[in-house]
Amino acid sequence: MRIHLKINKQEQLVPFNHQHNVVGAIHKWLGENREHGQMALFSFSQLQNGKVKKDKLEFPFGSKMFISSFDNDFLRRLIEGIKKSPEIAFGMEVVEITIQEDPDFSNVEIFKIASPVLVKRTVNEKVKHFLFNDSETNKLLTETLKNKMELAGIYDDDVLVGFVNNYSNAKTKLIDYKGIKNKTSWCPIIIKGKPETKAFAWNVGVGNSTGIGFGSLI
Repeated sequence: MRIHLKINKQEQLVPFNHQHNVVGAIHKWLGENREHGQMALFSFSQLQNGKVKKDKLEFPFGSKMFISSFDNDFLRRLIEGIKKSPEIAFGMEVVEITIQEDPDFSNVEIFKIASPVLVKRTVNEKVKHFLFNDSETNKLLTETLKNKMELAGIYDDDVLVGFVNNYSNAKTKLIDYKGIKNKTSWCPIIIKGKPETKAFAWNVGVGNSTGIGFGSLI
């Protein structure tokens, strides 16, 4: 399930590296929670409608974002937290919440992304980032989704996840998260599997670190 958040108009400028502030707001809304530090079964989009001004972002007409989760109780707790304390950061606060049920994905395989996709592994005691044009990446994307599915008690032996390899506008993007530089990919995703598998991915995202703002799907 997915909740869409409408965020107020405000004049304060927002730093480009604000992703950790959104993560902080989410955990504030959840209160004491078991999700912190665990493999995330949720994902969330970037803030939308931002315009660059003075090396920062402004949202003169407000913003919007979504948060999705496989666990409806997670979203229920989130909604309760937002109602109690709607503030995010930099003058932004939630003014409206809309709930969206899982669509029917029977005939859907291609998904756009709403936040850059991070794929990483530790190789020889160093973190290595894999991009959309690396040969190993699709295998790793599939592996990560299968691990999340197993955690949730969902199984689909035929699931395959990968980047759309003929997408002409695919690009890489360096994302700074609390001083850590993450090499990410901006490219649509193809998912082959059962409809419930695709719904699961639509909710939890793909790749690594979906709980801190990577790999959300539209």
